[in-house]
Amino acid sequence: MNKYVKTYNVILDNMDLFEYRLRPISAIMYLQDAFARYTATKKMAAYDLFATKQIWIVAEFNVDFADELPFWSEEIEVSIWISEITKLKVYTDYELKCKGKTFAKGNALWFVIDEETKRPSKTDVVAERFEVCNELVLGEHKKFILPQATEVYAKIEHKNNLSDIDFNKHVNNKSYINLAEMTAPEEFRKTKALKSLHIRFNKETFLGDVLTCTTNRTESEDTYTHIVENDGVPVCEISTVWKEKDSKNSIVDYNLDVKREG
Repeated sequence: MNKYVKTYNVILDNMDLFEYRLRPISAIMYLQDAFARYTATKKMAAYDLFATKQIWIVAEFNVDFADELPFWSEEIEVSIWISEITKLKVYTDYELKCKGKTFAKGNALWFVIDEETKRPSKTDVVAERFEVCNELVLGEHKKFILPQATEVYAKIEHKNNLSDIDFNKHVNNKSYINLAEMTAPEEFRKTKALKSLHIRFNKETFLGDVLTCTTNRTESEDTYTHIVENDGVPVCEISTVWKEKDSKNSIVDYNLDVKREG
């Protein structure tokens, strides 16, 4: 089988603040974990690459979300596969399901880079060890294009701390998305649901760096851009598309299929 499948559960740390449902950012972290586990089955996990002084990096993420995300404690099935390999690039496509229904799907662009030079390595070994499943859930892999900003919506600063750092000793991808999310006022997050998320990571940042995240409106009233800068240099660019939440949904009425204790 060309796909790697892993199941998870929505735990308290992965819930949103209002509806007991999975946070979109947590869905992306499940994807990264599943990718790491998949590479481990082929002896190409991060710790396998340390011997050759190489590391995996993700350059782009694209994900579309369905109308309703999983509820607390529900089981999630993540399917991820290598969908395209070029001389330097590795693309994965993926689907996340709950109760047999897809609630998120998308693709990601990965590189194996030399730890010292930071330049991409050739993908010969990847091509030898992984089979390609030519199933593209969002269609052809396209170049990321950030929508044109029209006006600044919000801006925040953040100094990287130990909680932001991953095993590669640079800032975790999750932290950049957290910054973008933090710029949205509480009332916005109560009434809006994320429809799609597109991210491009341009440059590493490290412990102690001070990041500025600027969120901008665009010509489309449902689309925002989020630019994270370090010393004026864009290190991460994000585009988000939002929709109105269904006010009829209530956590009080949700039929949670979970074994009651006691």
